[in-house]
Amino acid sequence: MSETSEALPVVDGVSLEAEWAEVRDPRAAAVLCHPHPEYGGTMRSIVISTLFDALPVAGVTCVRFNFRGVGASSGSFGGGTGEQLDVEAVIGALDLRVPPETPLVLMGWSFGADVALSVTASRVAGWLAIAPPLRSGDPNAAGHDPRPKQLVLAEHDEIREPDEIRALTADWTATTVDVVGGASHFFVGRTDQVATAATEFVTRV
Repeated sequence: MSETSEALPVVDGVSLEAEWAEVRDPRAAAVLCHPHPEYGGTMRSIVISTLFDALPVAGVTCVRFNFRGVGASSGSFGGGTGEQLDVEAVIGALDLRVPPETPLVLMGWSFGADVALSVTASRVAGWLAIAPPLRSGDPNAAGHDPRPKQLVLAEHDEIREPDEIRALTADWTATTVDVVGGASHFFVGRTDQVATAATEFVTRV
């Protein structure tokens, strides 16, 4: 496995800070989207860092990045809309670094999950949404898409309880729900369970 960093251009002129964890002959690839920029979310937030470490061990090439206005990324907070452009730019960059037959999964936590669910690019094979608040961007965009989706929810989520998320997504297609027992929105002490869910989802996709 090799780890590198680079700046990625976005169509509207923003430049994104990104880090890669690449494996030889990957069985899948993943774009990792971090929590809300205005509440301290970065590409090094706890769940994103756990996935960035765990997924390459399972044969998945990963890229994590800072949304516009975060860290060394230029621009400013885009309210979930500009961030969709960020994700599309990262998908394009990742697509150039893995074979065309490699399944590409969008994974996001909290705000990042909402943004990931808002992007329905044809290159995407599925979505893993971790504790999505379903309040930013257009998180329903992927809801009725036939491609697989998995929601990983926290039993004691302070932002939105699992039952509320289940109700809001009851009519979504190809969607499974996994509730992590005892977890808060931040999954402290339970990030390993999130990593396991992500790995199993990649295998299914």
